[in-house]
Amino acid sequence: MDNRISGTTGLLALIGSPVGHSGSPAMYNYSFQKLGLDYVYVAFDVPQEKVGQAMEAIRTFHMRGCNVTMPDKTEAVRYMDELSDAARLIGAVNTIVNDDGRLTGYITDGEGFVNNLRDHGVAIAGKKITIAGGGGAATAIQVQCALDGAREISIFNRKDDFFARTLETAEKIRNRKQDCIVHVYDIADEAKMKEEILTSDIFANATILGMKPLEQESVVKDVSAFHPGLVVCDAVYNPKQTKLLREASEAGCVCISGEGMLLWQGAAAFRLYTGRDMPVQEVKERFFR
Repeated sequence: MDNRISGTTGLLALIGSPVGHSGSPAMYNYSFQKLGLDYVYVAFDVPQEKVGQAMEAIRTFHMRGCNVTMPDKTEAVRYMDELSDAARLIGAVNTIVNDDGRLTGYITDGEGFVNNLRDHGVAIAGKKITIAGGGGAATAIQVQCALDGAREISIFNRKDDFFARTLETAEKIRNRKQDCIVHVYDIADEAKMKEEILTSDIFANATILGMKPLEQESVVKDVSAFHPGLVVCDAVYNPKQTKLLREASEAGCVCISGEGMLLWQGAAAFRLYTGRDMPVQEVKERFFR
């Protein structure tokens, strides 16, 4: 990579914590080289309390922008000069574009999730989906599934100080898509989660459970909730096969890893940064087999 970095090379990055496991640098740098674009992409471990400093660094170093992962997605909103409609509705960003010091925040997680399902032959329209999580990625998935025609969404999140935000998201979805039934439950209610999964077409984990160093954990404690034909998706992509997906597969479920979501949300962000289409097929063959 060193021989292609020059004094004009543009800088892009991923911020969040942890980020050492991320596949984003390899995916983006390969795409830049493939298309002959003068950019380089790195990962910075930025805890939530230092997001403001990171935003100033983007301006100071004239970075083209950055991707944002947990736990920084909602905090980053505070520092944006402008938000896309989806980011404003969701209250989180995962992509920031810097235009001469003006930062615009976008959210491509929901688009990435839906396109990943579509890439595996699974449609959202008319389906019931149960989603674990209430953070930025989870909220984006919830909203996008509603916009794409899900008939019912059951959301499970921790009943903590941020639970009210999940209730607000549910209300926004109801107002925007009145034909979509939305429920919100305490994620600690394992019996209710089992009940909802048993009547769902799709289950999605959008929590950090299963991600390194939590790879021995799963958001679903009662594996009898899994049933043949259920589509189980994980937003976690490292490890590729999480404990959730392993146990769901053993129960006969259709399992979709988070790698594809990473790919498709990254493709959407790539276009925002460069105005070009990511070479998705080549990236998929090189990094997602």
